[in-house]
Amino acid sequence: MQIYLVGGAVRDQLLGKPVADRDYVVVGATPEEMRRLGYKPVGKDFPVFLHPHSGEEYALARTERKTGHGYRGFAFQTDASVTLEQDLERRDLAINAMAVDAQGAIVDPYGGRRDLQARLLRHVSPAFVEDPVRVLRVARFAARYAPLGFRIADETLALMRTMVDGGEVDHLVPERVWTETRKALAEPMPSAFVRALRDCGALRVVFPEVDALYGVPQRAEFHPEIDTGTHIELVLDAAARLAPGDDLIGWCALTHDLGKALTPQHELPRHVRHEHNGVAPLRALCARLKVPTEHAALAELVCRHHLEAHRAFELRASTVLELLEKLDAFRRPERLRNFLLACEADKRGRLGHADDAYPQADYLRAAHAAATAISAAQFVAQGLSGTAIGAAMREARVHAIEAIKQTSKPRS
Repeated sequence: MQIYLVGGAVRDQLLGKPVADRDYVVVGATPEEMRRLGYKPVGKDFPVFLHPHSGEEYALARTERKTGHGYRGFAFQTDASVTLEQDLERRDLAINAMAVDAQGAIVDPYGGRRDLQARLLRHVSPAFVEDPVRVLRVARFAARYAPLGFRIADETLALMRTMVDGGEVDHLVPERVWTETRKALAEPMPSAFVRALRDCGALRVVFPEVDALYGVPQRAEFHPEIDTGTHIELVLDAAARLAPGDDLIGWCALTHDLGKALTPQHELPRHVRHEHNGVAPLRALCARLKVPTEHAALAELVCRHHLEAHRAFELRASTVLELLEKLDAFRRPERLRNFLLACEADKRGRLGHADDAYPQADYLRAAHAAATAISAAQFVAQGLSGTAIGAAMREARVHAIEAIKQTSKPRS
């Protein structure tokens, strides 16, 4: 029995990056032997065990054979005769197909170290085409490593196109699409995820609502990048800078302008009411991918109200109060925080405007604080009761916001 550290831990060690999770492959063992040694079985589809002390995952070396469509359509062989090289061959990318033995020697039969040096994301074998999830995974790795200069190898991108053209990507299940998307949105450059999917044709299959934004023009005085799809990419990366690792903000960035794809041709490049037109496709997308409730809710709030945030200084104090109420900001102040991060990413996600100030966020935060300071107790003390308390609180909050506006508005 031989044990090897494999996959991402080896890759990240060689890149000099912190190693979060360690996975191991066991060669020459049987499930019975693993259990005798105290390992706890947890794998449903193939033998995976937890170490009795560290809790880390140890999987028996395995091969796989395609038996049907999708990522579930595989049969596995996990007997003691399976070699390490056979196990590594079934992996997606060469940089993920390396191992380290007990003496610290690197086993690299498919050129993973070479690809790390060349900054390439390259598939291990032609069997890559058998699992449609790999299209999403490669795009996600692009989002993670693009800042380091990595790109998808031409031959791998060609295989990804083949998978799209052959209909294999059509068999992706919503849960896996969401899982990979959520991880990609938390990476340093999520725009690379979207670009990779678009380059291979998968974006129109997985995210047709986003794909439809490419080629849609915007007014150049507001959007020097003009193309709405390019704008989405810029907003995604702005969100990643403002809220690193936050897929909630990333989801809002990805979906805030879906309504622009529905603008009638004769109205272009203006997009009247796009913030309202985007709600229906956003709801359909969230339902299709079974997006978590808070992701769907905040994305809709950002879609509907991001223009109000941008125009905050032009709004009446009563309208600002209504916006805060729609955000449920008095009960859930984190909603306001996240909403403003997404709106700031939208404002900065324009060509040449990545470092622009966003004083609207400071104003709305100050307005929220001033309005929150108004409590019912003071009006009860004045002898008010029932609906009169609510009306008095509202009027006082409007006056408090108006006072904040006078001191917050930037000088022209």
